[in-house]
Amino acid sequence: MSFNPADNIQDLQYFGEFGGVNPSISDSSTYTFLHAKTMMDTFEGNAEGCYLYSRHSSPSNLFLGEALAAMEGTETANVSASGMGAITPTLMQLCNSGDHIVSSRTIYGGSYAFLKNFAPKFGITTSFVNITSLEQIEASINKNTKVLFCEAVSNPLLEIADIKGLSKLAKKHNLKLVVDNTFSPLSIAPAKLGADVVIHSLTKFINGSSDTVGGVVCGSQEFINDLRNVNDGASMLLGPVMDSLRSASVLKNMRTLHIRIKKHSENAMCLSENLEKDGIKIIYPGLKSHPQHELYKSMYNKEYGFGGMLAFDVGSLVKADELMELMQNRNLGYLAVSLGFYKTLFNAPGTGTSSEIPADEQKEMGLSDGLIRFSIGLDNNIERTYQEMKKCMQEVGVL
Repeated sequence: MSFNPADNIQDLQYFGEFGGVNPSISDSSTYTFLHAKTMMDTFEGNAEGCYLYSRHSSPSNLFLGEALAAMEGTETANVSASGMGAITPTLMQLCNSGDHIVSSRTIYGGSYAFLKNFAPKFGITTSFVNITSLEQIEASINKNTKVLFCEAVSNPLLEIADIKGLSKLAKKHNLKLVVDNTFSPLSIAPAKLGADVVIHSLTKFINGSSDTVGGVVCGSQEFINDLRNVNDGASMLLGPVMDSLRSASVLKNMRTLHIRIKKHSENAMCLSENLEKDGIKIIYPGLKSHPQHELYKSMYNKEYGFGGMLAFDVGSLVKADELMELMQNRNLGYLAVSLGFYKTLFNAPGTGTSSEIPADEQKEMGLSDGLIRFSIGLDNNIERTYQEMKKCMQEVGVL
C-alpha cells in the first residue's frame, strides 16, 4: 500500500504567528474585516482565506481539518464538537424528507439511535442490514435510498465492511458511501478504497488522551463547502463547532498517532493470540479465526496492524461485571466507555455503549450481554498484562 497516512501528516508544515513550531491558536469567536465588501463576499463563500465567525470556520479548526484530510487522503475536512456532531450533519446534508438510508446493523449505539429514533422525525428512514453480506445490502436498496452507512470495523462486534464492494454498489445505484473509521485510523483508509465521506470520533484513538470530545468529516471540497454553507449547510446551521483550543490540542496529539496505533495493535494482537490459545473465543480481526480476517488484510496498511479493539464473550452479564471489576481492582484497566486511551478500557456494550439497541435486536445481531469490548492500551509489558488478566479470568471461572 503506497499511501501512508502518517507520512502525509508529518509532511504538513504549520508555523505559529511568531515563528512557533505549533500554529497559533485563534482564540476568537469573530473576525474583523478591513472592508465591508469583504465581509459580504465571505458570507457568500467568495473570499478565500478570510474568516467570518468561528461556527463557520477558524484558523485552528482549518489546521486540524487539513491534517485529518491528509491522513484520510481526501480533499479537505470539517471538524466538529463530537463524533455525533460529524455523523448527524453529514446524514442530514445528504438526505431530505422521504429519503432512505441503508446502514450496518452493528454500529455505535448513538448512530443507531439517531437513525432509528430521530431521523424518522424528518421523514428519513433506515434499513439495518448485515454489513458483511453485499447481497443483503443490495436487496435493501430502493428508489429512495441515498446513502450507504457503515463502520469500517463495527462497534462492538468488530465486523469488517467490504469497502471496495460497498463502493461498487454505491456507484451502481448512485448512492453516497459514508464510512465511520473511528476504530481503524491509519490501519484502513476508506477514501482510498472508494468511500465518499469518512467520519471519525476524534475523542478516541486520534486524540488518544480521553480529555477531549471531537469529530471530523473528511470528503470532497464540494461536500465540505455544502456542510459549511450559511444558507443550508447542516454543520453551519446545526452548530456542532469545535472549540479552537481543543482543535489545537488534538492537532498536537496527532503527531504521535502513528506510534500509538502501532503499539495498540501490537498489544491487542499479543493478548488475542495468547487468550485464544487458552481457549477463549476471541473476536479480533488480526486472528485467522476472525471470519473477515482476509478481507481486513486486503484493505489494511500492514505497518499499523489490525487495531487496538478486541472482544470476547464470558457467558453472562454477571460474569462480565465480575471480571471487569476485578481487572479494574488489579489495575489492568478501567471499567469505562470510549476507547483509544493509553490505559485499557473495557465495558459490556449490551448494557453500555450499545444499550440504545433493543434487546431483541441485540440478540438477532449476535450481541450477548456477556460480551466484553476492550480498547487495549499502551502497556509497556503486555506479557505481564496477559498473565495478570489470565489470573483474573481464572478467579472468576472464565478460564
